[in-house]
Amino acid sequence: MVMKIRDIATQQRSMTEDDRLEDFERREITLDGVTKIVHVAGSGPAVIVMTEMPGISPHVARFSRWVRDAGLTVYMPSLFGRDGAVASAAEGADVFRRACVSAEFRAFAGNASSPVTQWLRALARLSHEECGGPGVGAIGMCWTGNFALSMMLEPAMLAPVVCQPSLPLDNPGGIEISADDMTRVRQRLDRDNLTVLAYRFEGDTFCKAQRFAAYAEALGDRFVARVLPDCAANRDTPPFFAQHVTCPHSVVTAHLIDAAGEPTLAARDEILSFFVQRLVL
Repeated sequence: MVMKIRDIATQQRSMTEDDRLEDFERREITLDGVTKIVHVAGSGPAVIVMTEMPGISPHVARFSRWVRDAGLTVYMPSLFGRDGAVASAAEGADVFRRACVSAEFRAFAGNASSPVTQWLRALARLSHEECGGPGVGAIGMCWTGNFALSMMLEPAMLAPVVCQPSLPLDNPGGIEISADDMTRVRQRLDRDNLTVLAYRFEGDTFCKAQRFAAYAEALGDRFVARVLPDCAANRDTPPFFAQHVTCPHSVVTAHLIDAAGEPTLAARDEILSFFVQRLVL
């Protein structure tokens, strides 16, 4: 099934041109008094796909289509940047700078979740109400990498995936969640027999081994880590990555090689299977 999903989802989609996202429903969703644009597509139980820096790129949209084609409903919130854009290096850097000072995010000094995760937990509740099923999945990438873990404080969340979590920026071994909340997440994982899937490249300078070690210490065998070799990363990357993210970093988006037998495609397949097994089967 997964190989057919890849063939359908990537057909005639350029990764070098802005994506019009015309096959998503653009919704304005207000939760806790805050309104955000959320792009929705598909049917079946919900999965929240949280974009990496510098926004919902064609690569992020491609991953969301893969999730949709696996028989799930994608909720892709707009958190920063221009939706669907292939950002220039300068534009992406500007988005990054604005996010660093935004009250919604904690770019530095870990040990507390970014405030935006409260809104995302409310989105998980709403998407579960709208789509049904046993619960909701979520994947965070890069800047949003840890958000899926913080969202486990919402009972509807069943399938968290953490990809190259990059915050806090100033502490390679830091984790963006308080000790009390991490304890609550661990208790939830144990009680409900759940796991957290996590991915990074071995030489990623934004998400180093120390960060995964900290997660493993806090979550034990509930934290299932995958570390990919640097040679598995796609070297043909968009302008923002070419200038500002020069190490292997984005496992299922910009650095994914969309070809059979590639480790990044195997990671994509494992994530899709994880969502389907938790939410559909």
